[in-house]
Amino acid sequence: MNIENAQKTVDEWINAHGVRYFNELTNMAQLTEEVGEVARIIARRYGEQSEKESDKGKDLGEELADVLFVVLCLANQTGVDLQAAFNKRMDKKAKRDHDRHHNNEKLK
Repeated sequence: MNIENAQKTVDEWINAHGVRYFNELTNMAQLTEEVGEVARIIARRYGEQSEKESDKGKDLGEELADVLFVVLCLANQTGVDLQAAFNKRMDKKAKRDHDRHHNNEKLK
């Protein structure tokens, strides 16, 4: 599924099951919460903190998907074509960062 289709799928779900979009500020708070859940898993599973028993069953992929869902909601409700924005960003990064990363001694 591409990003354009993902945005449509989220919009269809919201209209069929979610009644309406939460307002942008609520979704921003929701995004922050979801990113925090991802950070908790990363810090405890891959970082130096010990993982609590209650966190061991958490699925990183599902938490990342929650982040993506809210990002898609925000894009939909603010009129952002996220596919076009992503393509533009990747083009910019490819041009700007290609030599920079290849010449970075820290990455060799």
